[in-house]
Parts: sequence; structure tokens; C-alpha cells
Amino acid sequence: MVAMDLFRSEEMSLVQLIIPAESAHDTITCLAELGLLQFKDLNPEKSPFQRTYANQLKRCGEMGRKIRYIQDQIAKSGKTSSYRPLTDKDINLNELETKLTELEAELLEINANTDRLQRTHSELTELQLVLHKAGVLFGSARDAASTVQHQGADTENGSSIEEAVDYPLLQEQEMQTDPSKQARLGFVTGLISKAKAASFERIIFRATRGNMFLKQAPIEDAVLDPATGEKVEKTVFVLFFSGERARTKVVKICEAFGANRYHFPDDPNRQRQMKSEVDMRLVELQSTLDAGIHHRDNVFNSIGYNLEKWAVMVRREKAVYVTLNMLSIDVTRKCLVAEGWCPVSAKPKIHDALQRAAHVSNSQVNTIFQVLHTKETPPSYFETNKFTSAFQEIVEAYGVGRYQEANPGCFTIITFPFLFAVMFGDWGHGICLLLGALYLVLNEKKLGSKKLGDTMEMAYGGRYVILLMAMFSIYTGFIYNEFFSVSFGFFGGSAYQCPDPQYSVKNCPYQFIPQLLFLNALFGYLSFLIILKWCQGSKPDLYHIMIYMFLSPTEDLGENQLFIGQTYVQIVLLLVALVAVPWMLFPKPLIMRKQHIQKMHGRTYGFLRESDTESTDLEVDVEHDEEEFEFSEVFVHQMIHTIEFVLNSVSNTASYLRLWALSLAHAQLSAVFYDRVLMFAWEYTNPIIRLIGLIVFANATVVVLLCMETLSAFLHALRLHWVEFQGKFYQGDGYKFHPFSFKTLFEEDDL
Repeated sequence: MVAMDLFRSEEMSLVQLIIPAESAHDTITCLAELGLLQFKDLNPEKSPFQRTYANQLKRCGEMGRKIRYIQDQIAKSGKTSSYRPLTDKDINLNELETKLTELEAELLEINANTDRLQRTHSELTELQLVLHKAGVLFGSARDAASTVQHQGADTENGSSIEEAVDYPLLQEQEMQTDPSKQARLGFVTGLISKAKAASFERIIFRATRGNMFLKQAPIEDAVLDPATGEKVEKTVFVLFFSGERARTKVVKICEAFGANRYHFPDDPNRQRQMKSEVDMRLVELQSTLDAGIHHRDNVFNSIGYNLEKWAVMVRREKAVYVTLNMLSIDVTRKCLVAEGWCPVSAKPKIHDALQRAAHVSNSQVNTIFQVLHTKETPPSYFETNKFTSAFQEIVEAYGVGRYQEANPGCFTIITFPFLFAVMFGDWGHGICLLLGALYLVLNEKKLGSKKLGDTMEMAYGGRYVILLMAMFSIYTGFIYNEFFSVSFGFFGGSAYQCPDPQYSVKNCPYQFIPQLLFLNALFGYLSFLIILKWCQGSKPDLYHIMIYMFLSPTEDLGENQLFIGQTYVQIVLLLVALVAVPWMLFPKPLIMRKQHIQKMHGRTYGFLRESDTESTDLEVDVEHDEEEFEFSEVFVHQMIHTIEFVLNSVSNTASYLRLWALSLAHAQLSAVFYDRVLMFAWEYTNPIIRLIGLIVFANATVVVLLCMETLSAFLHALRLHWVEFQGKFYQGDGYKFHPFSFKTLFEEDDL
């Protein structure tokens, strides 16, 4: 049943809906819940701002922005997991809009007050650090200044920067005898980033020409910067200078370096008083901040899990209005006209949804549902499940199938894992792959509800593909007798030894007679010879047989003969292949030309038949004019197709030799790791060397064979399907059926 559903896309119909204006919203909602109708845009010439429901979309977008803002605030609080689901009555869109506006305004006010209080708290914290650190620095600096004044120390040889800048400043004070002039010695206290402290000292030194005295005390823990709100490692500084010009320069340099200056009294009693006041204000501010955070958490708790429900509601409303903007409006009849594609089998369900929408909206007029006749290519729709969806995605990664085209998806379910296994034939590696696939399959409900990484997401989506790949790898591993490069004699020894084994894969069947004849006359015959050779246990050279079948078809085969009359059979098959080439080239263009001429002659009679018959079905004909027929263009296209088919039949079939090459590479890599790593380490009696060899062998097996080789075999199997298999019959130039559905709506990231 699954294979037949996948073999061809479902039959589709272009339908038209004439919807009363009062029930348009409910109708689109019911159809979105059903998810079986793909709407066409009937207003392609209009910009989004010129459409009927542009204001409603803007309104939904604004509500979505507010919900995202509230979600961001909840995420920043870090307490989402503590919220309990709250029961809330059903709310309509207008009530939700009002509530979201109030919540946003309240949160903005809470955040503004919190930021202002936090800035003040950070400033007071820095002031507290200045009062604590600068008091010590201030006293030591004064003591140092007094000492240098009396000593008159020489700063030329090996002295520090601080000692070098003390001397001219204090010398100037020593030369001044007027006590009023000595009061011009000033100081600045504050905090500056540790990363900027060295540059700050150099600039101050140059700006004051050395007439300054700087002391610094680093802070052990990072503090919140009042300007940025980020934690920064800072240091407390006390800077002495002389004169008002120096003060102006120092203030500007502090502002340029982002240093925060704080008032620091030189009176010890005043310092103690300020410390007490700052400590009290910090306690009060912290209490106020805690109360604000508690109030904010209460606001979040009042929302509860209803915020997610509101987000879903806004997203649904926005999607409905986006779809309504695709409809054309008939102002005179007060209705909306919609067109779209739907599966033929879904028409009864669509009728039920339309009746349900009319009942919900209390509309007196039902929606008119009618089928349109058109020559537009319908979308391709394949109903898949969790098992077949991954295989269908492998096919559609190459291209979406044309409407009612033979779909390779049903064949891919078997051929893809089998071709992979031909290249990955090791039942030990297959068991490892099987364990990983079983973990993904058995935990699919738990993993499906989580957000996985990109690699894990791909593995989870293709879990059933990996499962079949592992099972087929175990099967081919038994055929190859490979288990981590170790052979097991389960089935005894081989009765036939082939010095030059050849690998060939029979081409897939084609849908057209001359192409079938061409393929089977050559490569079908080659496949027959391979099977016959295996059955007889003989050793003919199949390459010699196929090459001389073309070069010397009448030559005696000698020891390469497998059955009586082989030469005559090969001559007949060669003639069939040669006849198939012009058969592919000429009949199709001639038949198409004849059909076009007959259609042109019979077109005038079609109007008479239509005028004599009255249709009772609600069907509308929207057929377009026939395209012009160019015989030369059709003939050239068919000639290119014929040449391409003949050449690709040889090259694509030869490409299947990569199965043999990659299978050999996988076996040889496995043998190298086994012989050169594990067995080499096992030759030593030292258990540490054996353990190291085992670890290296296990890591090499996992990284190279189970990861890199798996990816390599997967990509080559993918190429064989896309190019060699699907290229024979699959056009892949269709477009996928995307119905308007609430189920697939929430896969989008934004509202």
C-alpha cells in the first residue's frame, strides 16, 4: 500500500471557492486546520501594503513583537522553569492586544526603574570602594610627600615613576612660603579599568609635565560599571596635582579614559561619616531592587504558560490574514474568491470543513466550491509517514517529481540502503551502526521534543534510513565474510575461485520500448552472462566478450564461449540495439506532428459540441491557448535526448564500478587497522601496550570507518541514485504541494 502511494503523486484538482465576506476568516481557519488546500496568490501585482488586510497583519506583527519582548525578559530572568501552568479563560484577539500592551508598558517601567536603581547601586558600591581604598592611599601619599620634602631625594638614578613625579611637585611646594598659595595642591579620586591604568598614568604624567603624584590600589573582584552594567576589573586611584590648569587637564583625561571620579573628603571624621551613609543607602537600595525583582517575577507568574498559547494564537491569526490577502475581493457581491490546489480524494473533507465554517460564523450563505479546468501543471503530493518521509526527501533533494511522474522514492527504500551496504559490507561495523540507529528509533519521542544540533538533527531525521543501511550492511558483511577485517568460516570454504572478479549491477527498467530493448540487448545480456558464469563456475573473460561483440561479432569465441549458439545470439542482440537507436530518434517527433495536425483540424468542431451541451456540474474551464508546435525544435530535442541516452547508458553503468572500489577500500582500511595496529600491539606481552593498541584501534574504527567511510558510502550511494538511476527516467522539474496548514506553520522560527 505504501509503495503504491509513493509510486505516483496523488491526483490533484484546481478548485475555486466563493466565500461570503462575513465567514471568510472562519473558512480559512477551518481549511488551515484541515491542511489539504494550497492557495494561489490572486493579487501578485499588489505590494504587501496595498492588500486588504495589511492593517490586520501590522497589528499581528506588533503583537508578535510584544510577545517576543516578554519572552526575552522571561529568558533573561532565568526562572522560566519555576512557573506553573495557570488556567486562563479563552481570550479573543482584542483582549489579548490590550493585555499585551499593558504588560509591555509595565515591564518597561519595571526595567527602567531597575536600571536606574542598579546604576545608583553600582555608583555607591564604587564610592564605598574609594572610601575604603583611597583612605589608605591618601594617608600614605601624604606621608610620602612629607618625607620627600625633608629629604630632597634625587630621582635621576633607578627611581620609580611615582618617585620621579614627587620631587618637582614637592619642590614647588617647598619654594612657596605663602600658606594661601600652598592650598592649590589638589587631588582626584576614583576608579579606572585595570587595562587602561598604565596608559592613564603615562598620559597624566605627560600632560602635567611630571607635576603629579599617583597612587593605585587594585580591587580583588570585578565590579559592575555604572555606565555599561557589565563587570569590569578596576583599580582605585588617588591623583595629586598642582594648579587649576592641571585640574582641568586631569578631569578631561579622566573623562576620555572612562574613569569614574568620586568626591573624597580629606578629613578622617568626614570619611567615617560618608562610609556610614553609603552603607545605609546600599542596604536600602538592595531592598528596593529585591522588591522590584519580586514584583517582576509576580508579573511573569501571572502570565504562566499562557504566553506560549498567546504566541500560537497570534501566529495563527497572522497566517490566516496572509492567506486572506491572497484572495481577490468581489465588492459588488460582498464575497472573496479563492483558487487553489487540493487532492481529489480530499474534496469530501473540504466540503465538511466549509460547512463547519459556515456554522461557526452563522453565515446565511454557504461557500461555493467548484472545480476549474486548467492546463497548469499541478503540484506533486506524496503522502508519507515517518518511515518513508526520509527516503522521499532523498529523492526530492535532487528535484521534486513532475505531476503524476513515476517516483523513485518507492524503489529508493530498498536500493539506497542496499547500494550503501555493498560499499560498507562488514557485519561488525553494521552492528555498530545498528546500535546507533536503534537508539534513535527507540528514543524518537524523547529526542523529537528536544532541540538537537545540526548533525544530530540530520541523523534523527534519517534514523530509519540508517536502520536499513545497518541491516543491509550486516547482510552484505556475511556475504563478504567481513567482521572488523576478520574472516569467519560460518559457511565453509568457497568452491569457486575467480582470479579477476567482476562486479556489475543491472540497470533499472525503463518505461519506453526502444530504450528497454537497447539496455537489455547490451547490459541485460551482460548481467545474464555474469549469472551464467557464476552458475557454471567457469572462467571466461566477460570484458573480451562484450568488446568483441561490437568489434568482431562473427569471430569464434573459443574458451570464452558460455553456451551453444552464443555468437548468433550476440549478433541478434547487436542488431536489436542498433535498430533501437533510430527507433528512439524518429517516431516520437513524427507522431507528435501528426497529433498536432489532427488537433488543429478538429478544433472548430469542439465549439459546436460545447454550444449544444449544457453542463450541470460546477466546473469552470480556464484553458489557455495551445502553444505553437515547432517540428524542428522537437526533432533536435529528441536527437539530443537519444545521443545522451546512448552515451549515458555506457558511462552510468560503468559508474557502478565505484561499488567495487569503495567496498575494496573499506575492507583494506579495516585490514590495515586490524593488522598494523591491533595485531601489532598484541604481539607484545606488556598489557599497557596492548591497551594502547586497543584504544587506537577503537578510535580509528569509530572515526575513520564508522564516520568518514559511512559518509563516503552514503554520498556515493546518493550519486548513484541521482545520476545513474534517476537520470534514466526522472525529470524532477515539478514543484511540491504546500497546503496551508497550522501543523506545518509552527516549524517557522519567527512570528
